[in-house]
Amino acid sequence: MANKKFPFTGTGSVVLHSAGHHNAEHAHLTPIFATSTFTFDTAQQGMERFAGEDKSRLYGRWGNPTFTAAEQTIEALEAFGLMDENGEPLQLKALLHSSGQAAMTTLFMSNLKAGDAVLSHYSLYGHTYELLLKVLAESGIQTIIADLRDLNVVEETIKKNPAIKMVHIETPANPTMQCVDIAAVTTIAKQHGLVVSADNTFATPYLQQPFKYGVDFVVHSTTKFLNGHGTSIGGVLVGKDIEKMKNHIWKWHILLGNNNNPFDAFLLINGMKTLEIRMERHCSNAIAVADYLDKHTAIEKVNFVGLDSHPDHAIALKQMKQPGALLSFEVKGGIDAGKQFIDRLQMCVRAVSLGTVDTLISHPASMSHRGMSKEDREKNGITDGLIRLSVGIENVADILTDLEQALA
Repeated sequence: MANKKFPFTGTGSVVLHSAGHHNAEHAHLTPIFATSTFTFDTAQQGMERFAGEDKSRLYGRWGNPTFTAAEQTIEALEAFGLMDENGEPLQLKALLHSSGQAAMTTLFMSNLKAGDAVLSHYSLYGHTYELLLKVLAESGIQTIIADLRDLNVVEETIKKNPAIKMVHIETPANPTMQCVDIAAVTTIAKQHGLVVSADNTFATPYLQQPFKYGVDFVVHSTTKFLNGHGTSIGGVLVGKDIEKMKNHIWKWHILLGNNNNPFDAFLLINGMKTLEIRMERHCSNAIAVADYLDKHTAIEKVNFVGLDSHPDHAIALKQMKQPGALLSFEVKGGIDAGKQFIDRLQMCVRAVSLGTVDTLISHPASMSHRGMSKEDREKNGITDGLIRLSVGIENVADILTDLEQALA
């Protein structure tokens, strides 16, 4: 990694320079290495590459220099300003995946086996929930769902279930914005020798660094805020056990065929360059939108961790720099009123996903969480009338004007 010892003072510099500019042709920007395989000058060189740690110049499913540049940037973002147990700058290893779901699959399959259990919480992303409770269940891996915001419940659940080998946290969670105390839950998990993973997609490393609180793995859907422009699909798994990431985890990664592709990696690299300034605007806009909706007579409830009324407001303040850009709310009148509101929008975009520069609005019960039963959705706080808003970086006055005319 270039400039490893340079004392960066902020993430704006980290995303621009962590991967450096050292490539074969000295290109200023990381090139798209659009190749399925790589050549060897001699048989000996090929043998040395296969025996070495750097697998980025062997075969496209194993690695690619464009992947490496993206991975180095994400490693630097998640580790920025953090120290390891020896007081040295924290070193991490990232593996770029074809999607956030692919990164999740590698995470769970490489750490769990038949007979094991994973402990997680309510209000997970719908497809994470289905992966855990449907797909992994068919492999003999049990998922236990509990309220991880109650530390007594965490302790008691782990003690009662010796099969639990991993605790998985998603905070803020999708779409109710529930927050889990990463440090507190990780401390309990470590007392019982458990692996801890955290989905940091909503917060990004700019707002929250789970490794600061002792987790073992962090997952992102890079499709969202890291890319920021809705131009590519991707995911990343980051771990602090370097040897395990380069060997055991990497082996699962390539055997499952979860590799990214050079073009999407290139788009991710360029998207991350504006992460800091985008997140600042996302967050300031979201605060204004949440305040507006919270006071509107047509709105029943707003879920936004930046509001004092959110039950996890204090936890969010403790572990996040700012409350993020996601919120959800219910329009009075239920699902019919909510559908009318969505249909009236003129600027905000009706689309699934989140984290793009424009404001996206979706209906979780019929979209992202459609695969969950109505009973499970409601147990997780996802009512039929809940609307999710990913606040963009437009002029905030325009966002508010669109919401106002749609609610009128």
